[in-house]
Amino acid sequence: MAVNHASVLTKDYFIAYLKLIMNSREYTLIQAKEFAFYFFFKGDRDHYDTSTWVQFEKAIKEIDKTICEIEMC
Repeated sequence: MAVNHASVLTKDYFIAYLKLIMNSREYTLIQAKEFAFYFFFKGDRDHYDTSTWVQFEKAIKEIDKTICEIEMC
């Protein structure tokens, strides 16, 4: 997935990205989040900008909510 440093990536982008990681590597959401943090953000939440990080966090919350609904948390 190509990334343009000039734009803010969306929540939907990160939902797709995290689901791809989870499915292809058979990772949990927590593992996918950690992988993305080090691989995508290079271990720095400000690697792109604050707005992109906020969208990343929103994506994690939405996926977590979906998982919880499926599992009836």
